[in-house]
This record gives sequence, structure tokens and C-alpha cells, in this order.
Amino acid sequence: MPGSATILLVDDEEPIQKLLAYPLEHEGFRVVQARDGEEALRLFAAERIDLVVLDVMLPTLDGLEVCRRLRSTSTVPIIMLTARDDELDKVIGLELGADDYITKPFSIREFRSRVRALLRRAALGREDGGGEVLGDEELRVDVPRRTVEVRGVPVELTYVEFELLRTMVSRPGRVFSREALLEAVWGDYAYRELRTIDVHVRHLREKLEREPRQPELILTVRGVGYRFRDRPQAR
Repeated sequence: MPGSATILLVDDEEPIQKLLAYPLEHEGFRVVQARDGEEALRLFAAERIDLVVLDVMLPTLDGLEVCRRLRSTSTVPIIMLTARDDELDKVIGLELGADDYITKPFSIREFRSRVRALLRRAALGREDGGGEVLGDEELRVDVPRRTVEVRGVPVELTYVEFELLRTMVSRPGRVFSREALLEAVWGDYAYRELRTIDVHVRHLREKLEREPRQPELILTVRGVGYRFRDRPQAR
């Protein structure tokens, strides 16, 4: 159950730690707290963590470097916290593999909504059964196992990348707006910028396409959104 999840909360400010830990623990989450980047990595290695809430501005190692190191070995959902409405921090965080971000100051209601949405979707992904396999002869998405192969080669995707791909591949040829994709992954698109989808789609193309700048699998529909290519016609 999402309520029994363990959350690694990484922030060097004591008031922020208390402010965020209390509502999470009140909802039944177990919260592991770290005050700097190196402590965060040590705790992540020692604990079974279900989600990471990670501040950008940290001593010893900043949050962006911690995100990069976590993502190099794990697909755990990561929410970045930025101290200012800095577009560069947001984009860099997404580029490094963060799944979501939230800008300080923010409401506790918004924060809890973000955490619950990511944990809920991650839990649904783990529980998804039935042996469903999506895709075609070039791209294979094994939903229960949460694995992806492109042209026979396994590809490692983050949580959000997998959910985006699964959503599009499940309906080949259908055009998804950015709002629809945000809602499919997080349950809503409140508080989120549409550009978030563009960054994650670019990551998918870099991992799946022969030539990311000339995609053949995930296609852009100008002014609307994205679609997975129609199923190839049998010859």
C-alpha cells in the first residue's frame, strides 16, 4: 500500500524537514531524513526507499548531483524541491532523471498531492498483472515486468519514462495532448508545466530511436502533442 511506503526526505533546513515530515508521517508513510547529499546516498543504499524528495540546494553534494547518482543505479521516483522559481533548476533536474519537481514556497496540500500521485502510480505499476505485452516487432513493452526492449536490446527507463511510453504504446496512432499525458502519469496536471512532458519525451527518444532528431517511434503532432506510430502494416 502507498501509505506504508518509505520516503527519503533530503533537505538541510530543519524547519522544512519538520514541515514536510509531519504530514507524511500523519498519513502513515515512514520518513527517513537526510541533511546533505552524502548522507542521502548512504541512507538510500542502506534502506529500501520507495520515493525520494530531494532539495536542489544541499551541502557536500547538491541535489542535482545526488539525483544523477541515484538515477544511474535506480528507477525510484524522485521529486526535486527548488528554492526559487528557477527554470534552469527545473530543466536540469528533469534532464538528470527527476520525475517531478515542486517550487518553494508551496502548499502542503500540493506537496502531498505530488507524493501520493507518484506513489500511487508506482504501486499500480508493480501490481499490474495479466501478462500484457505492448508494442510491435521493433519495440516491446512488458507491462507486468516493467521491461522494455528496442530492436531486441533491453533499455532501462525511469518510472515516468515507462509510464509515458506505456500510455502511448497502448493506443498506437492516437494523439495524446500534453495535458492528457500529465494526467495519465500523475493523475492530474495541476501545478505542472506542459514542458515537463517534452523533456521526458526527449529522454525516451534518446533511448529508443535510431536517430532521436528524426524519430520513427514517438512522433510529434505539432500544436497538439505526441503519438506512438501506427502499427506497421503486414506485408
